[in-house]
Amino acid sequence: CGWCSDESFLSVGEAKSARCDDLQALSERRCPPGKIENPRGSIQIDKDQPVTNRKKDSPEKLKPEQITQIQPQKLSLTLRSGEPQTFSLKFKRAEDYPIDLYYLMDLSFSMKDDLENVKNLGTDLMKEMQGITSDFRIGFGSFVEKTVMPYISTTPARLLNPCTGNENCTSPFSYKNVLKLTNKGDEFNRLVSQQQISGNLDSPEGGFDAIMQVAVCEDQIGWRNVTRLLVFSTDAGFHFAGDGKLGGIVLPNDGKCHLENDMYTMSHYYDYPSIAHLVQKLSDHNIQTIFAVTNDFQPVYQELKNLIPKSAVGTLSSNSSNVIKLIIDAYNSLSSEVILENSRLPEGVSISYKSVCKNGVEGTGESGRKCSNISIGDEVSFQISVAAQKCPEDGKAEVIKIKPLGFNEEVEVVLNFICECECSALAEINSDKCDSGHGAFECGACKCKEGRIGRLCECSKDEVRTEDLDANCRKDNGTDICSNNGDCVCGTCECKKRENPAEAYSGTYCECDNFNCDRSNNKLCGGHGRCECRKCICDANYTGSACDCSLDKTSCLAKNGQICNGRGTCECGVCKCTDPKFQGPTCERACCPTCPVEDCVQCRAFETREKETCERDCSYFTMIKVKETKDLPQPTDQSFPLTHCKDIRNSTKEVYVVEKLECPPGPDIIPIVLGVVAGIVLIGLALLLIWKLLMIIHDRREFAKFEKEKMNAKWDTGENPIYKSAVTTVVNPKYEGK
Repeated sequence: CGWCSDESFLSVGEAKSARCDDLQALSERRCPPGKIENPRGSIQIDKDQPVTNRKKDSPEKLKPEQITQIQPQKLSLTLRSGEPQTFSLKFKRAEDYPIDLYYLMDLSFSMKDDLENVKNLGTDLMKEMQGITSDFRIGFGSFVEKTVMPYISTTPARLLNPCTGNENCTSPFSYKNVLKLTNKGDEFNRLVSQQQISGNLDSPEGGFDAIMQVAVCEDQIGWRNVTRLLVFSTDAGFHFAGDGKLGGIVLPNDGKCHLENDMYTMSHYYDYPSIAHLVQKLSDHNIQTIFAVTNDFQPVYQELKNLIPKSAVGTLSSNSSNVIKLIIDAYNSLSSEVILENSRLPEGVSISYKSVCKNGVEGTGESGRKCSNISIGDEVSFQISVAAQKCPEDGKAEVIKIKPLGFNEEVEVVLNFICECECSALAEINSDKCDSGHGAFECGACKCKEGRIGRLCECSKDEVRTEDLDANCRKDNGTDICSNNGDCVCGTCECKKRENPAEAYSGTYCECDNFNCDRSNNKLCGGHGRCECRKCICDANYTGSACDCSLDKTSCLAKNGQICNGRGTCECGVCKCTDPKFQGPTCERACCPTCPVEDCVQCRAFETREKETCERDCSYFTMIKVKETKDLPQPTDQSFPLTHCKDIRNSTKEVYVVEKLECPPGPDIIPIVLGVVAGIVLIGLALLLIWKLLMIIHDRREFAKFEKEKMNAKWDTGENPIYKSAVTTVVNPKYEGK
């Protein structure tokens, strides 16, 4: 759509909003081309550093911040409401990209044998990762549980050694950062070898507290802006938000770092984090999680994986002997998939994705955000469309960020909004055109100051009465304000807009419209004119109330060049013959009223009556027989339907008749009779079936009623009044009971 800034564009009664219309409609309404405002959106790329192309064995070693995997890096979009702007984003997995891996291990008593196998993990994993990257660092942390009841025993002896029997265990703790990320595998082995198992009372562990601290304590952990992997190893479930109430902990987790001397010190003060809180923090810090869990807890962590983007689950053997293979497989799985996410969108802004993945595979909707099966060096692209449905209230620019999950790189997109036409910059403030300065003359119309109304800001809301203004909006002192087709604004009618933009009310009192004119062939003004104030204004060569009468006489011309063969007048493109003896589109056919009637022709040609009567009554014309219909004489001026009756020639009447009588065949009686009989039989059978069905339904209802009454019957269980027992009892009168 566009806006017409021409000062004289609006007709009487049209509202200022009528200046806004689609471009074609504005042109048809005679808005000068130079006065049509139609600002368009645009895309500007501000930073476009190409993606990095290098090999692992390249002598040039780049710092992580010098490697680029996503292009472009910054754009500025100028958005007009309803007009999306689409740009292309390229992603390419760089070879030999640095990796930071932090191993977070459950050190409850059940993981005792697993700790033995992890003690040599540092050097062994370093060797395996050499095939993937030359810049690899590893760290280690451990967790048990919150140090309050009922998660652990708080008796002094159990606080020193929570294990039973002769087991020597370390004091329970929530989370401990054992080793900051380092490239020294031997240091990893040495420190892990010094770790001892601890213990707790309940089965779920406090792993979520540990994950939160690993994610948010970047400096203490030593995270770099590279690929970040967190391996979470356990053989148990987990506590989450709300479980802290069991220990009297009600404060929600604050998502902040609370490490002192590499120990989490606020486990007794803050509740466990929620899953959603963890998802947010892991995403914010670009951490990809690998859950290395035993087979018993696979279903639980598979469900957790579905809630945490860019995470994987591997089955840990009972003693963690397969942990290196698990980590390598999980890393390959995570790194082979790229998923784009964006920051929170401003109100009224939408975004959509279309992916073009490996081998040209395309995805849309949610699938348009990701590409799978990407190998190192593969390049994929995304088409991203951003659209605004409205302008923000303050009109200021907004910034959104798009990034691949698990990667530190992101694309910054600056959104600028078109909320005004270009002509707004040329506004005349306090213009004399707006009632001596009560408004700004902007884009061909007055923009009134606060408290002023009217097309020219000529009225004050506080100084006029509505009744007085409404009187000026009634036609001929009637009762309808603006003919019920508009609103009275400052004593002037502003006509309503129709749902169909092609239809409009107009006039001083909105009494006119352009859609209530006469129609022809279901078209307004016959399609040959325009409707103005409920009357058709016809195009050239058309007339009539519905412009349905053509003034073009071409259709009335005969072959001889005369209008209607000189035997009639041409009215609305159709010949009206003045002589009743002539008919046809151009009055070319002649029919004589004195020609013999059909009865006499049939009588003489086919002997349909007695011969004597026929000769007496029908001898006034000459009959000529022809063999076929094509031999009948035709009009001489042009080809028209065959004629059986010719004008009088030399005082003789001539009638041409085809020798063979052509009569329509009579009806075939047998099929009709058979059809009627079959219909009667079928109707009878249908009636019998319906009667049988109704009887079955009736019988079943009666039987069900009988069964119900039978079940509800209560039989009288009293004794029969005429019943006499067969037993007679005789008492000895002398018996004294001894």
